[in-house]
Amino acid sequence: MSEIERRDDADLMSLLASGHATAWDPRSDEAVAAKRRGRRRGAVAAGVVALVILALVGTYIPLSLNAPVAAPTVELAPPTPEQPTAVNLMPPTAGVSAMSVTGAEQFAGTVGTDGILVLNGGGEARPIASLTKVITALVVLGAKPLALGETGPTLTFSKADNDLYDKYYVLGASIQRMKIGSAMTQRDALEVMLVASASNYGEAVANWAFGSTAGFRSATKAWLAANGLGGTAIVEPTGIDPRNTSTPADLIAIAKIAMANPVVAEIVASRSVDVPNLGRLSNTNPILGSDGVVGLKTGTLEESGSNLLFAANIDVGLPAPITLTGVVLEASDNFAAGVAARALIASVRSGFQKLQLVELGTVVGTYTTPWGDDADVVTGTSPSVLVWSDTPVTVTLESEPVVEAESGTEVGSLTYVVGAETVVVPLVLRGGIAGPGGQWRLTHPEILLAK
Repeated sequence: MSEIERRDDADLMSLLASGHATAWDPRSDEAVAAKRRGRRRGAVAAGVVALVILALVGTYIPLSLNAPVAAPTVELAPPTPEQPTAVNLMPPTAGVSAMSVTGAEQFAGTVGTDGILVLNGGGEARPIASLTKVITALVVLGAKPLALGETGPTLTFSKADNDLYDKYYVLGASIQRMKIGSAMTQRDALEVMLVASASNYGEAVANWAFGSTAGFRSATKAWLAANGLGGTAIVEPTGIDPRNTSTPADLIAIAKIAMANPVVAEIVASRSVDVPNLGRLSNTNPILGSDGVVGLKTGTLEESGSNLLFAANIDVGLPAPITLTGVVLEASDNFAAGVAARALIASVRSGFQKLQLVELGTVVGTYTTPWGDDADVVTGTSPSVLVWSDTPVTVTLESEPVVEAESGTEVGSLTYVVGAETVVVPLVLRGGIAGPGGQWRLTHPEILLAK
């Protein structure tokens, strides 16, 4: 029996007890009124239930299904970047040395001081021996220029020129035959002077160009001043006189000028030359052709030791090779000078390092949702950079809020700063993040409707 029916019976019993009805008559006014009251009460109850249902359907459910959800929590930590090792610019085992690097100016650490990256043993002027002949060639070409492929005027050697052979033989200098009346082109004479280091040809060429040693000395003084080479003094064209002196910095500058002259650069890069009347002459440079060495010149005096002026082009991973220009002075012999120069080249080469910043797919964090979904955050590229020595490497991380996203979506970045270079690595999701389902929304009002 329903609650309404029980209430109707109670009303009837009340009527009977009061004496207003002596028998139940469903058609009586009292009975009809009682039934009407029962129907009204039922309608009210039904209405209440309907209102509750409408509230659920019209308010709670839509509110729950459409309420904004909090973004997934994220735990991120940038990987610790590898730090490059410091270069050890190895000094030669003996003597004096200096070296300059050209072509890597974007690496501030390669510039050095006043353009000199390496200086061992002091920067004062010292005797330079046959390194003088590089200066002689440049001064002569300033007065009697040659282009590549040109041989230049013909030099005919006199008795005075021939006597130079005996002069330098007595002095213990390098020499080559020079018969009276023999002839040679300017280009060939320069080759004999620079490749075979023949001192008699050095003086003969200087006298041909300037008329005398005094004329050569005057022209050389002007050339040195014009090129800002105040640390260099030259009194004669061969280097046999120890008063021919220069500083390591000036010698590096002279080497750069020489290698910028196409004719000189071609000659000093020759391992050997074939000269009429003399045959094949070998280059005195002990390291020419090794370690990228493309020139320049040796020079030895008994009282001051062996010298080597050199230039090398080496590949370190840049679009073009870099150039190392250096000098070794006062080594025990030519071989020791070559060993020292090669050690300098190797040390600079080792200072350039290819550094892998991060591997592809490295996990740097995880997004986690309140509804139980999660996805890893991984690196989207694996860049590497060329660094010089112990250039510091730093990294910062940035992320974006995510609610729903497919696998592969970019969600942030790693920014690496390596010296003056900045590299940005995208961070992507590995695995997607789906939004919360309807069941979770309807059963978690304490999360969705907490605010």
